[in-house]
Amino acid sequence: MRNSKRSFSFVLATLMALVLVLSACGGKNNNAAEGNTGTSTGGGSEKTVNLIWYTIGTPQKDVDRVMEEVSKYTKEKINATITMKMVDWGDYQQKMQVNVASGEPMDIIFTSAGGFDYVQNARKGAFMVLDDLLEQYGQDLKNTIDPAFLEGSKVDGHNYGIPANKELPQQEVWRFNKQFLDKYNLDISNVRSLESIEPLLKTIKENEPTITAFAMDKNYVPYVPYDYVVQNLPMAVKLDTTDYKIVNILETQEMKDALNLMRKYYKAGYIAPEAATTGSTSDLMTSSMWFMDRAQTQPSADNLWSQSYGYPVVSTPASDAIITNTSVQGSIMAISANSEYPEKAMEFLNLLNTDPVLRNMVDSGIEGVHYNKTDETHYENLPESKNYDMPSYSLGNNMLLYLNANDPDDKWEQFKTFNAAGVDSPILSFNFDSTKVASEMAAVQNVKEQYWSSLMTGTVEPDEFLPKAIEKFKEAGLDKVIAEAQTQLDAWRAANNK
Repeated sequence: MRNSKRSFSFVLATLMALVLVLSACGGKNNNAAEGNTGTSTGGGSEKTVNLIWYTIGTPQKDVDRVMEEVSKYTKEKINATITMKMVDWGDYQQKMQVNVASGEPMDIIFTSAGGFDYVQNARKGAFMVLDDLLEQYGQDLKNTIDPAFLEGSKVDGHNYGIPANKELPQQEVWRFNKQFLDKYNLDISNVRSLESIEPLLKTIKENEPTITAFAMDKNYVPYVPYDYVVQNLPMAVKLDTTDYKIVNILETQEMKDALNLMRKYYKAGYIAPEAATTGSTSDLMTSSMWFMDRAQTQPSADNLWSQSYGYPVVSTPASDAIITNTSVQGSIMAISANSEYPEKAMEFLNLLNTDPVLRNMVDSGIEGVHYNKTDETHYENLPESKNYDMPSYSLGNNMLLYLNANDPDDKWEQFKTFNAAGVDSPILSFNFDSTKVASEMAAVQNVKEQYWSSLMTGTVEPDEFLPKAIEKFKEAGLDKVIAEAQTQLDAWRAANNK
């Protein structure tokens, strides 16, 4: 059992430490819990420490194999090895809540506005304040990352994580498996709204009954032109607001219309029956048994997706490019508040965000096994890459990555242009503090777990379930939460001359 293993590891580590002391090897004792045990380095007094990194994504077959190579590199560079623990998309939030509550040994934690909520968990004390660590061990990455990310990810004036240097705005796109567009000569030039995709879905359903026409998982939410105060909870401000009023998104006409359309698509068979309980669509992407879905884009995203899946994927915009808290805080690596090695963790994050060799190894795997470089800046996947297909956005500074074969040479310059052109959300940098309504927030979250996915994916009838959901949210205290958020937003607005 795990506890007995941990106990044995602790006893063994203690005995090893005692031997080291008696043999006058010196150095401080860095022994830790199972999986995070320091080991002596050859000839020196400093111990090699193992950093445990929890991150999001479908667990990959070769992750341990790749981390062995990563660890050889990081041991040489910063005298640390890396253990990566991947948690699947749909399980990440709950798993990390349990890990934090139980004191599970962790050093680096993926967090975001929508995945293990960055702001709320920073305020709850799950993450370490990084201000001093950044100054001492992160100067290189401070000079590398777009300052808007570090500034926009501050919580109450402090940095609790290192954002990935990537696309700054959030822009939704409709993605298409190009083989079906070509096969049926389908035109996507006028596709934009949720309504506009219906003729395409109908064509695929009639001609390709075994294909999932509209792919989605339980985290899908129809796009409406609002910015959520708390990601995926029904409180939001309209993007073109003049009064900064927070509303229950479920009571807006835009969301009601979207949910009715989703129900129509579900009943037509365009959406998989199990969509509301599906944790990931990765199997569909691997098998190519899908026609379209919605995703967040970046420059040259079509090339990236095509390279990753092994077949052509194309996209067209479904929204404007808006800089939101969700996009600024869309991918962050925090240091656990109970990390035994915060300094070393920051050294690793500094290296990961500034060293192309390390960043590409973490992203693409082992050169010659999972990919080959075709020149100094480009690479191509090998067949083994299917065993190490990682979500690039979650793993650090994207602008260090090698280019795919079809990527333009100026891809990262295009990113800078894309970032500069993004339009600020009206509530960008407003972070709601839910402390005063903590019990209501918990109750609201419970209601969301009960109703949200089934409504958003069209699984249930909006005419019947939407009024029930709205009433349950009210009973849970949503109105009180919105009132508290409105008070804070009004004060923020006054302080920032909005």
